[in-house]
Amino acid sequence: MPANKDDGGWKKFLWNSERGEFMGRTGSSWFKIFTFYVIFYGCLAGIFIGTIQALLLTLSNYKPTWQDRVAPPGLSHTPRSEKSEMSFNLNDVETYLPYTKALKDFLAKYDDEFQKDQMKFEDCGDEPAEYKNRGDLEMDVGVRKACRFSRTLLGPCSGIEDRDFGFKEGKPCLIVKLNRIVNFRPRPPTSNESIPVDAQFKVQPNVIPIHCTNKREEDAGKIGEVKYYGIGGGFPLQYYPYYGKLLHPQYLQPLVALQFTNLTTNTELRVECKVYGDNIDYSEKDRFQGRFDVKFQVNNL
Repeated sequence: MPANKDDGGWKKFLWNSERGEFMGRTGSSWFKIFTFYVIFYGCLAGIFIGTIQALLLTLSNYKPTWQDRVAPPGLSHTPRSEKSEMSFNLNDVETYLPYTKALKDFLAKYDDEFQKDQMKFEDCGDEPAEYKNRGDLEMDVGVRKACRFSRTLLGPCSGIEDRDFGFKEGKPCLIVKLNRIVNFRPRPPTSNESIPVDAQFKVQPNVIPIHCTNKREEDAGKIGEVKYYGIGGGFPLQYYPYYGKLLHPQYLQPLVALQFTNLTTNTELRVECKVYGDNIDYSEKDRFQGRFDVKFQVNNL
C-alpha cells in the first residue's frame, strides 16, 4: 500500500510544528525523561561508588586480605629450569654456562656495594636470632630497614672466588630461598616427630632447617654429601617478618646455598629438599610448597 504523502513523512516526525513535537515528544516530555534517567543512573553510580568505598575501608595498603593462591611458604631455587632438570657435561662449558649465569644474575643484588646505605640497611648478625620486630604493618613509621645479607655467607657457592659455582668440578651449587609472604613468621620445629632422622641434628633455635636427600630409593648412596652454607645452615628468624614492597622495598631474603659435592656421574639422580617448621606444610598438588625436587645428570664422558 503506498505511503500517504500528506502525513509529512520523516521530516514531520523529526519536527512537528503544529504540535511543537520533536521526534514525537514535546519539550516537557523530553525534559521529564532526561531528568528521570539522570536521577536513575546517578543513584546507580552512587550505589556503585559507595560499595567500592566501603570495600576499600576493609582493605590494607600493606597486606593482601586473602592469600589463597599460594599456601605459605613456597621453596624455590636458582638455577631453575622449566622441568627442574639440571644436565651438564664437565668437559663442555657451554652446557653449564646458563646455570652459572642464572646464579650470577640472581646474586648480583646481594653484592655488598648495594647494601651500604645506613638509612636502608642494618646488620642483623651472622648467627640465628629472634624475629626482627619493626612494628605493625599499619603503624605510621614509614619504610622499614632491611637486614644485610652478604654473599660471603654462602662460602664456595657465593661466586666470589669460584665463578663456576662448582659446576666445572662436578660439585654444583643451588641457591635456595623461602618465597616472600607479607607478615609471615616461620616457626622452627619444636619436636623431631616429623623430621627425618638424618635431619634431626639440624634443629636449633631461631632457624628454619633445610635438608636434602634422594627422592627415589634406587638413588640411595648416589647423592653423596650435601653441604649447606648460610646463617645456621637454614633460614634465620631475624630476617622475618617481611613488610611488603611499600614498607620493605630493600628487603633481602636470607639464602641457603646447597653444594652437592659427590654426585654419581653419568646417571640420572632425583633429589628432594624440604624445610621444616611448625607452620610449614606440604601439598601433593604443589611440589614447591615447603619443598622442591630437582633432577641431576652430570656427565663426564
